[in-house]
Amino acid sequence: MSDAVTPPAAVAGTGIQKRDIGIKRRYAAERRFRAYGLIAIALGILFLTALLYTVISKGYTAFQQTAISVPVTFSEKIIDPKGERAQNPQALMMANYPVLARNGLVRELGIDPKNKKLVSAAGKMLSAGSRVQLRDMVLADPSIIGKTLPVWILASGDIDSAFKGQVDLSVDQARRQVDDQQIAWMNQLAKDNILVKRFNTGLFTYGASSRAETAGVGVAIIGSLYMMGIVLVLALPIGVAASIYLEEFAPKNRWTDLIEVNINNLAAVPSIVFGLLGLAVFINFAGMPRSASLVGGLVLSLMTLPTIIIATRAALKAVPPSIRAAALGLGASRTQMVFHHVLPLAAPGVMTGTIIGLAQALGETAPLLLIGMVAFVVGVPASPMDPATALPVQIFMWANEAERAFVERTSGAIIILLGFLAVMNITAIILRRRFERRW
Repeated sequence: MSDAVTPPAAVAGTGIQKRDIGIKRRYAAERRFRAYGLIAIALGILFLTALLYTVISKGYTAFQQTAISVPVTFSEKIIDPKGERAQNPQALMMANYPVLARNGLVRELGIDPKNKKLVSAAGKMLSAGSRVQLRDMVLADPSIIGKTLPVWILASGDIDSAFKGQVDLSVDQARRQVDDQQIAWMNQLAKDNILVKRFNTGLFTYGASSRAETAGVGVAIIGSLYMMGIVLVLALPIGVAASIYLEEFAPKNRWTDLIEVNINNLAAVPSIVFGLLGLAVFINFAGMPRSASLVGGLVLSLMTLPTIIIATRAALKAVPPSIRAAALGLGASRTQMVFHHVLPLAAPGVMTGTIIGLAQALGETAPLLLIGMVAFVVGVPASPMDPATALPVQIFMWANEAERAFVERTSGAIIILLGFLAVMNITAIILRRRFERRW
């Protein structure tokens, strides 16, 4: 009776030790799993940082543009040598306006007008877009003919790149687009504050151009806004209505199961397939115009519908069944229950899914290429039926340009697109946190 009971571990000598070893192994496995997770997160942040650094470091200079203050003499001998502007105002359209800008810069640099080589080199420092700029000034106010006015004219793309330090000036001048004489003039003008870098408003207002200094995303932004408006008007009501029917009213049978499976499959279909569908149905069959924002909006609406339907159904499922039971118990009809109680509570999820779908549509390129939205569009589209392009398509077209100045334009357009996407996703997060309810 006085014998002490020996613990099983002391008798066996191995049971607790084995369990201790098992616990240690599990803890070690958990620590390794956490370490793998932290490594994965660190790698993701590293790659994202590298991507953003690459884009921003190459594209931030696109938001500045080199300009030269040139004293332009609006010579009547060049603009209207025959004195026809009173009877024919269109005669002012055909003048050689780049010569006016070149002559002004030649006088500013003190170049002998008879030295054709230096005069030509000076003219190449100015953008050929001066033609449109000076022509518009004369058409807006013909009284300036005969006067000398200081005009800020964009520098050529080569001078702009050189002034921003994007050209290696240590190599022989035969291997670069800017020669030593132009570099000397550039430094002289910069020292006198005649050549400066200014905020590039043209990046947001100009359309397509073969010259980098006069190329912008203005047309692409308008085209993208038109398409996003069409997607919002079409995809949101159709997607929400389909979700409400499938979730609240449709009987559960093989047909609704088939529809649900197909909706989930459509969400995973490559976007280029929707482009082929739009090309076949909207352009070849319906005869809608190529490159129009309307066609792009219709194609993107089809692509966005599955995303909105899936997100809306998930939001409707998240509403507790007790809400439905309480509404029906108080005498509400099924329609009143859905639209007065369930849908308002699911609204945050619906809005989040819609914004995410719009953000996805905004960044699509492949379907827009197939419906011809790669046109060279200079003028701003007045309606969704006019030719236009989109931000991702504009980036694609600039990326194929060989000129060095288009590299920064491409990265600058990517920054603008990322800005739009960031705003849309942040808006989705804010709306979800502002209106969501936890049950």
